[in-house]
Amino acid sequence: MSRPVSHPSAANWLRAAGALLAAAAVALSAYAAHGAEDAARANLQLAALYAFGHGIALAALARGAPSRLALAALSLLLAGTLLFAGALVSKGLFAGSTATAPFGGGLLVLGWLLLAARAFRD
Repeated sequence: MSRPVSHPSAANWLRAAGALLAAAAVALSAYAAHGAEDAARANLQLAALYAFGHGIALAALARGAPSRLALAALSLLLAGTLLFAGALVSKGLFAGSTATAPFGGGLLVLGWLLLAARAFRD
């Protein structure tokens, strides 16, 4: 008898993304400390800080059965982190643009505000 296939929920995907962000942040931080040139180091360390902090938040806050509002807020945190930290990594490693950083930062602020609103609804 075969078991039914279970599909990961949105919360599970967000938790996994958070764990991956935290792991990438540790690796990025090590590279920034030991392999990056001085000009890139600050951007890479800041990207690692944001990726680690928001990765831990995603992994913790997506546990259980989050509400739709919480899932939306956590999705904003993920998108904001990828845009913000990604822009800093692009600048640090490839001399790329940081044009998406302000948009990513705005998504982070909005995500945290939605989580605050959710706290008042519970």
